[in-house]
Amino acid sequence: MTSTELTATDAPVRIPGPTTPYQGDIARYWDGEARPVNLRLGDVDGLYHHHYGIGEVDRTALGDPEDSESEKKLIAELHRLESAQADCLLGHLGDIGSDDTLVDAGCGRGGSMVMAHQRFGCKVEGVTLSAKQAEFANRRAQELRIQDHVRARVCNMLATPFETGQAAASWNNESSMYVDLQDLFAEHSRVLKVGGRYVTITGCWNPRYGQPSKWVSQINAHFECNIHSRREYLRAMADNRLVPQAVVDLTRDTLPYWELRATSSLVTGIEEAFINSYKDGSFQYLLIAADRV
Repeated sequence: MTSTELTATDAPVRIPGPTTPYQGDIARYWDGEARPVNLRLGDVDGLYHHHYGIGEVDRTALGDPEDSESEKKLIAELHRLESAQADCLLGHLGDIGSDDTLVDAGCGRGGSMVMAHQRFGCKVEGVTLSAKQAEFANRRAQELRIQDHVRARVCNMLATPFETGQAAASWNNESSMYVDLQDLFAEHSRVLKVGGRYVTITGCWNPRYGQPSKWVSQINAHFECNIHSRREYLRAMADNRLVPQAVVDLTRDTLPYWELRATSSLVTGIEEAFINSYKDGSFQYLLIAADRV
């Protein structure tokens, strides 16, 4: 796995190999991932996301289903909802200045990093296990001429190269299900300055259901991840000096996205599991914002 790649600045950089077999599996999974549902949505405006959407569907934007442009309009609407989700996360980061540094743990192809820089004018550092994702994100930053402010690198989000207290804020956007939460929040706690803000948006299984449902198990198998419970998130944050300031249930807000996606040509086969688990209450879509104390 260890190899040399080129960043967007054409400078050679050493890409570390995975520290565990599971990390190697995840790196290979995302290096090989090229689903139209991620790429075609990003082609709409150049923001390439790896998360889902929130908000009501704008039916007027979809137009007539018999219109030859209907699928194009549907894809644009799905993308709008995904960007709305990123806006929601960024809106919970607090007061960010242009001299601050933000950390995106599990940055994917970099869409949220670009949005963060456009919103705050600050430096944004992203980490991912996927060399292909990092290369894509850095190339996109160069195309936008923001490579001095937005950078992705290949590394383990549990052991980042950032200095202690370097970040004003950090986040995981649907990436925390690939790691142990105690290890993850210990690293965020280290990287964040005192008073810094951590935000996650994630799917989690609902302890009130009893155990992970069959739908949650299907999602785990599909993405090769390990979805945690809501209780585990809050406990691990408390253990690592991250004090929740807001817990927002976005489950009802994300259902329209999934129901619309299920009607598109971009279905991946996992839509039914998300829709049913959200409706039966076994799965929740949460935003948690916490301050480093």
